[in-house]
Amino acid sequence: MRDASVGHQCPECVAEGRRTVRPARTAFGGTGVGAQGYVTKTLIGINVLLLIAAAATAGGGGLVGGSFGGLGGSSTPLHRWGAVIGLATYVDGGPVHGVGAGEYYRLFTAMFLHYGVLHLGLNMWALWMLGRQLEYALGPVRFLALYLISGLGGNVAVYLFARPNAATVGASTAIFGLFGAFLPVLRRLGRDTSALLPVLAVNLVFTFLVPGISIAGHLGGLATGVVIGFGLAYAPQRSRTAIQVAVCVAYLALLLLLVVVHTATLTRT
Repeated sequence: MRDASVGHQCPECVAEGRRTVRPARTAFGGTGVGAQGYVTKTLIGINVLLLIAAAATAGGGGLVGGSFGGLGGSSTPLHRWGAVIGLATYVDGGPVHGVGAGEYYRLFTAMFLHYGVLHLGLNMWALWMLGRQLEYALGPVRFLALYLISGLGGNVAVYLFARPNAATVGASTAIFGLFGAFLPVLRRLGRDTSALLPVLAVNLVFTFLVPGISIAGHLGGLATGVVIGFGLAYAPQRSRTAIQVAVCVAYLALLLLLVVVHTATLTRT
């Protein structure tokens, strides 16, 4: 028997009571599972494994070398396969490739690839800091939707505005989406956003000043995160899940429309 506020209870009764009590939810519909950070940890693990896989396809290269004192990394066969490329041919020949050639998977795979350990480390540190808090607030499913749609939104922006033959990879499209979503989430909770704004401002300054950083990808991810974040944060409780799903689906439909229109433009010219 176990002590209770009134009398004693048997273990079987306590277990049955726990099964019938609905778990507490956050203001956005998340449950306590998000506090474990399972999605954040899994995403970090996938990114690390893919960097190792990229190095393996290059015979151990690609982890270091290039810019930033040798930590910038370099392109590998896996990068050539999965980077966002609009429409181009390789220098050594071969067929036309890229999103415009029907390789739409690049809009997804590029958010899990990185050029070297420095590129990976900076993005994974940001994901660890931002991801755990947002996953706790939103819950694993909503957080994963935010992350993936933000990554797609940033990569679609790269497809639309970057040079068609430029190759772009990195989780920063999704990371900037997390930055963008933090603003409406904090406002919905009535918390001060002044500590977040300087960090976001510094990252935007680096986006515009450091050569080689995808401006379109960062801004596209940021804008996507703001929109999805507002949809997740301000959906009324009565129809919260339905509205949150509708916002995500509508934004995905918009991204699909932009990709289709731009692909038609590229292939026509």
